[in-house]
Amino acid sequence: MFNSIFLLFLGSCTNVEAQVSRNDTLQLDEVVVSASRFGEIKRLLPFQIEQIMSQEISFRNAQTSADVLAQSGQIFVQKSQAGGGSPILRGLEANRILLVVDGVRMNNAIFRGGHLQNVLRIDQQMIEQVEVVFGPNSVVYGSDALGGVIHFRSKMPTLSLTNKPLLQTSAMARYSSAANEKTTNVTFNYGRQKWGSLTSVSFSDFGDVRQGENRRKEYPDFGKRYFYTVQQQGQDVMRPNPDPNRQIGTAYAQLDLFQKVLFRPTAKSTHVLNLHYSTTTNVPRYDRLTVVSNGLPRFAEWYYGPEKRLMASYQSFYFGSKYYDELQVTAAFQRIEESRNSRTFGRDLLKSQVESVLAYSLNMDAQKKSGRNTFRYGLEWVYNSVHSEATNTDRSSGSQTAADTRYPDGGSSMNWLALYGTNHLQLAEKWFLQGGLRLNQVNLRAAFVSREFFPFPFDHAAQASTALTGNLGVVLIPGVKSKVSLLGSTGFRAPNVDDLGKVFDSQPGLVIVPNPMLKPEYAYNLEVSVEKWLANMLKFNGTVFHSWLQNALVTSPFQLNGKDSLLYNGQMSRIIANQNELRAAVRGMSLELNLYPAKGWRVMATYNVTKGTIQQSDKNRSPLDHIPPQYGKGSVEWTYKKWRMEALSMFNGWKRIEEYRLNAEDNESGATPDGMPSWWTLNLRAACRLSPTLTIQFAAENLLDTNYRMFASGVSAPGRNVLIALRASI
Repeated sequence: MFNSIFLLFLGSCTNVEAQVSRNDTLQLDEVVVSASRFGEIKRLLPFQIEQIMSQEISFRNAQTSADVLAQSGQIFVQKSQAGGGSPILRGLEANRILLVVDGVRMNNAIFRGGHLQNVLRIDQQMIEQVEVVFGPNSVVYGSDALGGVIHFRSKMPTLSLTNKPLLQTSAMARYSSAANEKTTNVTFNYGRQKWGSLTSVSFSDFGDVRQGENRRKEYPDFGKRYFYTVQQQGQDVMRPNPDPNRQIGTAYAQLDLFQKVLFRPTAKSTHVLNLHYSTTTNVPRYDRLTVVSNGLPRFAEWYYGPEKRLMASYQSFYFGSKYYDELQVTAAFQRIEESRNSRTFGRDLLKSQVESVLAYSLNMDAQKKSGRNTFRYGLEWVYNSVHSEATNTDRSSGSQTAADTRYPDGGSSMNWLALYGTNHLQLAEKWFLQGGLRLNQVNLRAAFVSREFFPFPFDHAAQASTALTGNLGVVLIPGVKSKVSLLGSTGFRAPNVDDLGKVFDSQPGLVIVPNPMLKPEYAYNLEVSVEKWLANMLKFNGTVFHSWLQNALVTSPFQLNGKDSLLYNGQMSRIIANQNELRAAVRGMSLELNLYPAKGWRVMATYNVTKGTIQQSDKNRSPLDHIPPQYGKGSVEWTYKKWRMEALSMFNGWKRIEEYRLNAEDNESGATPDGMPSWWTLNLRAACRLSPTLTIQFAAENLLDTNYRMFASGVSAPGRNVLIALRASI
């Protein structure tokens, strides 16, 4: 976590000879909005918050928004395919963390509990700032915010300060070798004194990812792709891969469109219209394409169809009233479409499951200051409708027949309604108290119509959940160089349509079926954070946390009509289902060091460790899935005049097989027999401002060409990667 002056220091590489002294870093504090939806000084809050600014995003040149998070060294990201990226916060993932874009929740009724790639539907070229709040934050954000909240804030139009219109254009082009990536972006800003427009188009084309060649001697063939499948004269044929390190079946492309209009008629009101659209080509599910059964590929085809996300939101901000100092109103509509398409090797039927979600939301948030109190209150309403359909298409004749749907074929819907209030109080000169409560009401309805495919002992499901969540934290600031905070918080997550009504093969030989008896899960969290400056040159941040999950939803063996197996997609599969285990516990710590030994130099290191267990009885404990191994990064950075350079290392510890939750979401089939080996990489980056309008960037990533794979992932990481990017602005 950086303070605000240091963020300016990081941005100084684009300003000739602009430098900031170490002493200046003690004078100002970062302002964050993710903790309460309003601007607050971060060091006065008891929450652990990580910030990633646009300057960092531009310098790192991450291929996707998921990679932006991973490169922070504070957030673990799992990948099932190259077009994937599922963040993990404090051992919780997918529908147990909340994604927010410009105040609008991305989580919807079909966010699954396994691994998600929805974060890739955000264009990192248009991100102004990412704020990550670790731990439960259900008071402000409601259901799903158990592991934390990742809030993406997009760029705003720049207005003119004179009567003349302000015209600004910027462009970016990037190439990287490991996946033959080609990314371009063009952004146009038009500003008048009271209104402005910001338009952006981004396109990325990724080829097949080449993994690292240098493997551990114990696993000389780990991750190698020896074959791939093609159609020849109407027949599926296995072909040898001439380069086993080239992961054939990882290529895809993505298009992102962005439009934002800002209107500020007076100093007391602002209006923002925000439009986002993202779509992809087919995205191959690489981990499924590499499964072998009896010497042959299990699947000839397995891909996500074009993943489409449309968001339209309107925000209005009002200032100065008897009842509020600031009022924010956000109304939004989202349309999400995704599909799964699979065909067994040697067979003609292509199974396609298509899901469409319509999401409507309204948020009203207000802030009022009185003396040493800052009171915030608001309401939230969200409605989702889900339509699910499925077909089998005969590739030889083109004929189509009905197939089993992934979600209830009669449709499903969810409705969220909540009220909340928080207060930030300065108890004394050095003491601050933060607390709040939120009342949540969540309703779900789903209908199962067809009996053709699955003889469920029910034809509909309905659920109503009510929860009261809260938090209370205290902050002590003995002086400008130190901070200590203690926070207790609760979180709540109501089962969604994916939890309650999904039918899906989580991995070969296992099938997840609906469980209409699910109950909500709760999180109770306690954490202590410390921040300390030493000798004006070394900054230390540390957080220790312990979270208790009650009624935790995990996948476990299950029975339907007294049977523990069923025939699914032509294979006898063991039945598993989401169930409320008695309780689970997650504990861990996060450390960060920042050293400024001399002007223009920075040394930085992060370290994270998490442990999780499910306690099924007083004496029976088993590992909780989604728990990453220890991980972090270390870097040395130098900034001088037109140059900015960085040498960094990313690392992961071992995840032993006995620490896996087998047959769940840890995907042990993608690991070695001993688990996922530890690894580290060496990377170099540089940027040079050639002129006030042109910057060139270079990177050499994974210099040692190390072969490695992130925990729970089904695809290996890129090997040695050479990157070059040009950024221009006028």
